[in-house]
Amino acid sequence: MEASPECTQQGRGLALVRRRPPAPPGLREALKARLRRSCSCSVQGAWALLQNLLPATRWLRQYQPREDLAGDVVSGLVIGIILVPQAIAYSLLAGLQPIYSLYTSFFANLIYFLMGTSRHVSVGIFSLLCLMVGQVVDRELLKAGFDPAQDGPGPGANRSALNASATIPALGLQDCSRDCYAIRVATALTLLAGVYQVLMGILGLGFVSAYLSQPLLDGFAMGASVTILTSQLRHLLGVRVPRHQGPGLVVSTWLSLLRTAGQANLCDVLTSAACLAVLLAAKELSDRYRQHLKVPLPAELLVIGAATLVSHFGQFHERFGSSVAGDIPTGFMAPHVPDPALVWRVALDAASLALVGSAFSISLAEMFARSHGYSVRANQELLAVGCCNVLPAFFHCFATSAALAKSLVKTATGCRTQLSSAVSAAVVLLVVLALAPLFRDLQRSVLACVIIVSLRGALRKVRDVPRLWRLSPADALVWVATAATCVLVSTEAGLLAGILLSLLSLAGRTRHPHAALLARAGDSSFYGDPAEFEGLVPEPGVQVFRFTGPLYYANKDFFLRSLYSLTGLNAGYAAARRKERGPGVGAGEAEPVEGRDLGPGSSTAALVPSATRFHAVVIDCAPLLFLDAAGLATLQDLRRDYGALGITLLLACCGPSVRDTLRRGGFLGEDPGDAAEEGQLFPSVHCAVQAAQARCQELVAANYTL
Repeated sequence: MEASPECTQQGRGLALVRRRPPAPPGLREALKARLRRSCSCSVQGAWALLQNLLPATRWLRQYQPREDLAGDVVSGLVIGIILVPQAIAYSLLAGLQPIYSLYTSFFANLIYFLMGTSRHVSVGIFSLLCLMVGQVVDRELLKAGFDPAQDGPGPGANRSALNASATIPALGLQDCSRDCYAIRVATALTLLAGVYQVLMGILGLGFVSAYLSQPLLDGFAMGASVTILTSQLRHLLGVRVPRHQGPGLVVSTWLSLLRTAGQANLCDVLTSAACLAVLLAAKELSDRYRQHLKVPLPAELLVIGAATLVSHFGQFHERFGSSVAGDIPTGFMAPHVPDPALVWRVALDAASLALVGSAFSISLAEMFARSHGYSVRANQELLAVGCCNVLPAFFHCFATSAALAKSLVKTATGCRTQLSSAVSAAVVLLVVLALAPLFRDLQRSVLACVIIVSLRGALRKVRDVPRLWRLSPADALVWVATAATCVLVSTEAGLLAGILLSLLSLAGRTRHPHAALLARAGDSSFYGDPAEFEGLVPEPGVQVFRFTGPLYYANKDFFLRSLYSLTGLNAGYAAARRKERGPGVGAGEAEPVEGRDLGPGSSTAALVPSATRFHAVVIDCAPLLFLDAAGLATLQDLRRDYGALGITLLLACCGPSVRDTLRRGGFLGEDPGDAAEEGQLFPSVHCAVQAAQARCQELVAANYTL
């Protein structure tokens, strides 16, 4: 029982009796129980496991065609129509042929339909992942002796290679052309990224994506969008520039574009200007009249269809040398196992790819789940997205994840379940089997326009920086640093810089939390910060200290400096002097205190005199989220030093985790509810203060009697 007698009287006979926690099982028993559950086999268990791995087997049995079928079919058709031009366009980013993007869209929609837990997320081609795949593909093509700049039919041969005669035999690629080697690199990268995601899901690491903050993701999207925009300018102008690699890619590309601007293809420039004007106008009209449109305008499909007809009948490729999409075969290619040698070479690139894809997929799934009133399983989302990469990697596909723009369209068109993804896969399948050759004469400048217009949302996020700065300068710094590093160095470096800055920001906030001495409001049991509330009176003889953060190895020194500065007594220094000089040194004498600059908690220091006498210190542990070994040692040393000075240290409002740490570390007794715990832990600050005053009165009475 942790309630003091004083609190019991004020509560009219009510007393708080803490329940005894069950004894935790030993390691051996826990391992045995888990092994027994894992090895037990039954029909019900197998069916439950199948339903967990394939959620479609659960919700399809409860599907209501009358309410859901119309919305799913309409949204699936719209997404399928949007997917086709985007898939062909995003193949430019990945440095691959358009047919591989169509394969990817088909398999990703089909697998997520079976394994996803979100009802509204659209999984498929994502521009940021295409950019990251394209950078790895270009790097490996250069190492193999191919020319990454020759990525389409035009004035030069599409499948030519430069200086490859010595490199190709060494890699065993005698029968593999540039496009063949590019898709091998992409599938190896995709397979390993998917394996990483599946392992994260099996190990229950879905929570890891929560540490990628929204400012980090927004800044990364902004920086990557600038990189994507830069990579597409050569297609808009119809010029050939080298595809730069490594740090400074964006700056190097811009310099190359400026040097070759005079060689721009006039046909591509005029086509790009016309397509950009039409697409931007259509997007603005769609945004303005969104409430009046039941189905979004398929602007991309209309522009691509019209541009293909004009290019075909105008013979832009033959007459003006305009780069076009080229032959797109129909049907599926035979499955192929990704090259193990390439898998090991892209292991590090796959890690960043898996992390970005997982973060965007889980965050989008949780966002739509909250807005529509259902729940998703983060670990199952990792498994679903991972399988969308692992299985299609054997069918000439590359990395996928959830995409915000298509998910928003999916929701706006009445999507109710993931059956819409199956409909979208059917639309893409129709294109793969029959309609793909129709896009042969489509200009690559038109595809670049589609990509650039799709970046509007990410590029507009720069307008959020001033508001973010007013709200949290640390988050704004993460946003700006991530975006700037992506643009000036590389996307991988930007992601790493954002993660490091986010962790440093989190560590900085917990290392110097707010600290204050609390005072009492009149005769009530409320204790607050005098810097926040007026009319509070300090409790005579008792210092109530609040530290609004965890107590761990990084901030234990700041904890002590705050306490010593606010109370005006350095307990460690005073206890050492008392030990050296004997018991004559007074407990309340002022001692030098280092570290007067306490940040947020320094405002309260002026309210406490420099030589205050007190007999007890109460620490309000309600904001204390956790203790580690260093924090526990700090409290033990503090109790020892205060005890040497005749000052009582009491703790109030300790949470279960803090209380268990104190008990396991020897700060309290071994059994819950024993005398040691009852005398030091209290359910409220007021109870602790009253107990301290009662003990002081007992000591005074005993001294008076003597």
